[in-house]
Amino acid sequence: MGRIKIMAGLGVGVALAAAGCATGVQSAGSGGTGGNGGAAPPGGSATVSVRSVGGVDNVLVDPAGRPLYAADQERGGMVKCVADCVAIWAPVTVPNGVSPHGGAGLTGTLGTVARPDGKTQVTWNSSPLYTFTLDPSGKVTGNGKKDTFGGTSFTWHVQTMSGAGAPSQAPSQPDSGGYGY
Repeated sequence: MGRIKIMAGLGVGVALAAAGCATGVQSAGSGGTGGNGGAAPPGGSATVSVRSVGGVDNVLVDPAGRPLYAADQERGGMVKCVADCVAIWAPVTVPNGVSPHGGAGLTGTLGTVARPDGKTQVTWNSSPLYTFTLDPSGKVTGNGKKDTFGGTSFTWHVQTMSGAGAPSQAPSQPDSGGYGY
């Protein structure tokens, strides 16, 4: 995958487009963590399921089948992907008062964390979950990506049932100070 620099002028347009890509309904969050119980998401579908994506088995996916990622820097539930970061890494969210629901075969603990913007983000084993807005349909391309937003460097991994990121499908290169896409 070629590297594309996102210019500041495009940031607003990308952010608006990414807002439409975020999983779930965005709403004010109550924080804390939840288990797999509680109210089901709207429509009764699973918030997080497991399936094969682009030849990678046991990938955690959102209701639309997009692979889910977590950043090493957010382990334990500390949300650091904010502002420009969410234009590329869209948080998986649920409405206030709704607990995330796991699909058949999902093990581990689903929960939530309050984001600084007031939304309720889904976590898996305490790591906040995101979709990579640049993933083409049916592919896992964000695994191993490194980028920097607001002075924080991130390393992203697709979430699999084994708990480790899947092998990268494209070589990942460290960021050179920009967004690296």
